[in-house]
Amino acid sequence: QVQLVESGGGLVQAGGSLTLTCAASGFTFTSYAMAWYRQAPGKERELVAQIRRPEGTTYADSVKGRFTISRDNAKNMVYLQMNNLKPEDTAMYVCNAALLLTNYWGQGTQVTVSS
Repeated sequence: QVQLVESGGGLVQAGGSLTLTCAASGFTFTSYAMAWYRQAPGKERELVAQIRRPEGTTYADSVKGRFTISRDNAKNMVYLQMNNLKPEDTAMYVCNAALLLTNYWGQGTQVTVSS
């Protein structure tokens, strides 16, 4: 049974930091590209950051220099370190695992940034 379980969201003031965690199970973790997406109310889901195998990362322009994605293949975990958070970062953050046409999604964790 595939599971992606996110944690670490919450309420933070602008300029603050949060670290999101995604615990993966039920599939061959090391074969999958892992990513964080976000969706704010009334907006489309957008890719925030992705980390691939071999290691390579992609970031949305809006988070470059502030967010860092990483993975621990020994623990089947993915992290998103978010610094200098802005109110526009407020959204539901969802973990994704992708391999060719296969995509797995978590339930998400809410991040709310107050001004």
